[in-house]
Amino acid sequence: MTATATTGQSKHVIVGTAGHIDHGKTELVRALTGIDTDRLAEEKRRGITIDLGFAHLDAGPHLKLGLVDVPGHERFVRNMLAGAGGIDLVLLVVAADESIMPQTREHFDICRLLGIRKGLVALTKMDLVDPDLVELVKLEAQEFFKGSFLQGAPVVPVSSKTGEGLEELRQALTTVALEVEPKDSRRHFRLPIDRVFIMRGFGTVTTGTMVSGSLQAESEVEVYPIGKRVRVRGLQVHNQAHRIATAGQRTAVNLSGVEAGSLRRGMVLATPGKFQTSNRIDCRLDLLPSARPLKYGAPVHFHTGTAELEARLYYLDRRAGLRPGDSAYTQARFKEPLLVLPGDRFIVRQFSPVITLGGGVVLDNQPGGHRASKGWKARLDALAGGDAEKVLETLLQDSAYGLAQPDIVSRTGWIEDELEDAARSLEGQGLAVRIHEDPTWLVHAEPHRIASQRVVDFLGEFHKKNPLTPGVSKEQLRSNRFPDAPVFVAEAVFRQLVQQGRIEVDGEIVRLAGHRIEFQQDEQEAREKIVSLFRDAALKVPMMRELLPKLPVDPSRGRKILQTLLREGVLVKVSQDLVFHRESVERLKSLLKEHKSRSKTIGVPAFKDLAGISRKYAIPLLEYLDREKITRRVGDERLIL
Repeated sequence: MTATATTGQSKHVIVGTAGHIDHGKTELVRALTGIDTDRLAEEKRRGITIDLGFAHLDAGPHLKLGLVDVPGHERFVRNMLAGAGGIDLVLLVVAADESIMPQTREHFDICRLLGIRKGLVALTKMDLVDPDLVELVKLEAQEFFKGSFLQGAPVVPVSSKTGEGLEELRQALTTVALEVEPKDSRRHFRLPIDRVFIMRGFGTVTTGTMVSGSLQAESEVEVYPIGKRVRVRGLQVHNQAHRIATAGQRTAVNLSGVEAGSLRRGMVLATPGKFQTSNRIDCRLDLLPSARPLKYGAPVHFHTGTAELEARLYYLDRRAGLRPGDSAYTQARFKEPLLVLPGDRFIVRQFSPVITLGGGVVLDNQPGGHRASKGWKARLDALAGGDAEKVLETLLQDSAYGLAQPDIVSRTGWIEDELEDAARSLEGQGLAVRIHEDPTWLVHAEPHRIASQRVVDFLGEFHKKNPLTPGVSKEQLRSNRFPDAPVFVAEAVFRQLVQQGRIEVDGEIVRLAGHRIEFQQDEQEAREKIVSLFRDAALKVPMMRELLPKLPVDPSRGRKILQTLLREGVLVKVSQDLVFHRESVERLKSLLKEHKSRSKTIGVPAFKDLAGISRKYAIPLLEYLDREKITRRVGDERLIL
């Protein structure tokens, strides 16, 4: 990791070998690239590939190929799967002296299930058989691949030993690689880890195929699922140091701030803070025609990216089992969390014997519980369709309070521009409402309408039960109708209802539009009695605890009438137990104003004489006047302001 190179504008394509054990995959990669991918001592001793091997090939001035050499032995298919997830095209190897064999079939099935769309076939060991047999095996291969993504693909006879056919294979490989759709470097960075080791002088190094985005030296990345953030010390692509690596490249990442022992194959390096892990996913599962029936709740080995986890599969239509060749919407549940995004492919293998059963595609990486409710199929059909607007609408429909932009990104993997385009389209159709910025927060129009109606219904019921109360506090409404939602969700509903003329908001009080307090006859009589009593009492009013039992209504209604008079400003509350008529308080203020023309200060005795009251009333009134900024205490006297 010394000399720094640049990636330029070259196209990077990952080629994965596949095929039966001892059909010459590793020898072919060595012949094509000059690199021996058998790096383990045991591999060299036994003469077979046990773990993943990597090589690279310059296929032209603007085409770089990364080759992943995978094991062919059935015992090491799990290692093969760790490398297969990131490949763009498959180089399927068939030995001319043996033709199609069991692992050829399984590797081919895996490639189909992983959604690989490009590839070619190398007929190796042509030097060991007659030309007629080579042609016969070629015809057999073409027949076997008929109807698949390899139908019509080049089938190139080759000998790694003599070199015959190597140039033709390189040309065919180049032609097919140029047809591959490149991985998207605009998206958020993800790199599933397939190797972890310590490099002397550098420390912890991980390798993998970058499936999306780009990565720059000295940047920060997050290790999923452990949630640890680490710094990128350096990068290598094809054994050369680079400042930036992009999607589609085999990349070695030198990490700072993490021990190699805490990392393992299956973890993912990704943009920090962008994604969330989950212990369950909703997916579409396709069972191979050659597989055994798979029961509801069956345990399986689940392979995605470079990860292998134990999972149980639950069919969302509650069928008892999945028959060979069938498909079903399925919820996979895991003992450990994992990071996947919609569109990611996976393989499932049986526990015993360990054989490939099928595979599929992730539809929802953060679903709820096992769905048996009405509409679950339509929901997953929409997610499976892949249309961004429909996907966003479906996710919003699932949430009564809507979703923030970061939540949507973690559910979809979209870049922000992609999300914004879908959001604006839904807003234009009246299907979504933007209720907040920074972060952008979207709600589906229908849940938003339902939430609004629930507020109106709640207020209607409240007014019926509390005719003497002007309305409900915002806090009460939020806790009752919007539990656990951000404050701005409720505020957006209130704002819309005010604009529609359906509610009125007075400070922190919310009421139905046009709602006014209406007193019954006995309540009206009590109201008039209270007003008359306080007006006549001037500043020598009765204590509240003495007044309530004397009213022609029960104490609870009496308190509500008093609260109404206080809100209307007819009465003024001076202390917990003292209330005065507004006119009496205003006359007291006028008396103080007259006194100020003679003296700017007044003591308690003088205040008592001025107001004609006892100390029981004088002290609470002076404290009230202080609070109202009419007076200010200075020592034992008050300064009249």
